[in-house]
Amino acid sequence: MEYAPEDLAPRERYKVLAGFVLPRPIAWVTTIGPTGVVNAAPFSFFNVFCEDPPLCMFASNLRPDGRIKDTVINIERSGEFVVNLTDEPLARAMHDSSGDFPPEIGEPDYLGLKLAPSTKVGVPRLADAPWAMECKTWKRIDINNRQLFMGEGIHFHIRDDLWDREAMRVHMDRYHPVGRMFADRYCRTDDRMVFPDAPVVTGK
Repeated sequence: MEYAPEDLAPRERYKVLAGFVLPRPIAWVTTIGPTGVVNAAPFSFFNVFCEDPPLCMFASNLRPDGRIKDTVINIERSGEFVVNLTDEPLARAMHDSSGDFPPEIGEPDYLGLKLAPSTKVGVPRLADAPWAMECKTWKRIDINNRQLFMGEGIHFHIRDDLWDREAMRVHMDRYHPVGRMFADRYCRTDDRMVFPDAPVVTGK
């Protein structure tokens, strides 16, 4: 079976992409509104793309009724956000934060999530997140009804029990991230494969 993108409606293209590009990491983005309300929303069209400078990107579409999401409004106002990653203990709260909350109700407060101050931006981070990156907007791209935000990471936070400082490696036996599948489905990442080094092939 094959499709040309122009033969599919946008929602159908979304189903093809989101149904096969799996699992996807989840950016649990915290922002702060003009009255100080902290917003936390998950986005699974997300990844990191560069280390020099550290760049990540996530995509936000409009709400079903056409409203712009609070995350977008807050980033446009301040140019700052924090990308928090999710592990299994936080997975349900992350999913619940994707609900339709009015701007005056912050998801962390409603869901009982602890916040911690950031170091270089005014937006707080989620205190229990295994990893968080403070970001300044590097570039915004508008594509139809979707906004792509590229953020430059200007400070990292790593939960102490997850990081081997000397080896500069994650303790993978302690880190249990979750990935987005499709619809309301997520996946665990503990069932892992390990391969030996790839072969080095030289020409004649």
